[in-house]
Amino acid sequence: MKLDTQGWLEPADNISLRPSPNFNERPKNIDISLLVIHNISLPPGQFGTPFVADLFLNQLELSADPWFEENLKGLTVSAHFFIDRTGHITQFVAGNARAWHAGVSLHEGREQCNDFSLGIELEGTDTLAYTAQQYQALTDLTRCLRARYPLTAVRGHCDIAPGRKTDPGPAFDWARYAALAGWSVAALPAPRPDSDAHATSTA
Repeated sequence: MKLDTQGWLEPADNISLRPSPNFNERPKNIDISLLVIHNISLPPGQFGTPFVADLFLNQLELSADPWFEENLKGLTVSAHFFIDRTGHITQFVAGNARAWHAGVSLHEGREQCNDFSLGIELEGTDTLAYTAQQYQALTDLTRCLRARYPLTAVRGHCDIAPGRKTDPGPAFDWARYAALAGWSVAALPAPRPDSDAHATSTA
């Protein structure tokens, strides 16, 4: 797995590039030091649909599901990467650019986490186990990103937007991911009350 000078992955059988318009430039002279893990499924709890990509590409037909009209109308968002249940990685925004994934957020006293972070969306929900293929793809991607960017911490969306966001939820096995990707304890979020209630990974 390789990145070009702008932070785009080299296409491969398990990697697709679909550039999103939902990004802008990062502030000058800022280090990309934070990795943020999210989850998403559209409609909620349904997997394998085209709607996540449609949302990030501003091509979502709101009439496709009643939930879309109620919750996504006028929304312009993106993430750098999306990992589906099979472990396929789709990149929507170059790593060097500022994707619109974190929203109102705070990390160690710094607001606007989009400025200095990379966002990875996992296809899933807070309570359903993520797949072995997703953990492997996330691990490979993390190692690739850490080789390029000075990432010093990884957080869930829930950690940088507490009370507003809950993902990646108790289903995400932080200990497993940290061991696979080589994160130190200091780089991880503080344990949450539900952190010992990880679901067993599937497939």
